[in-house]
Amino acid sequence: MEDKTLTCKDCGQEFTFTTGEQEFYKEKGFENDPVRCPDCRRARKQQKNNRSF
Repeated sequence: MEDKTLTCKDCGQEFTFTTGEQEFYKEKGFENDPVRCPDCRRARKQQKNNRSF
């Protein structure tokens, strides 16, 4: 496995999906690569958490 460069579907920025992250995803049983960069993922998660209150 080697690092992959992906493009965020929200902001359009390129980000690196590292070998370690790929191994983590595989270990967790995730079959798809992430579609959002870490910043957009964090923002989306926070937005989701704020709605539940």
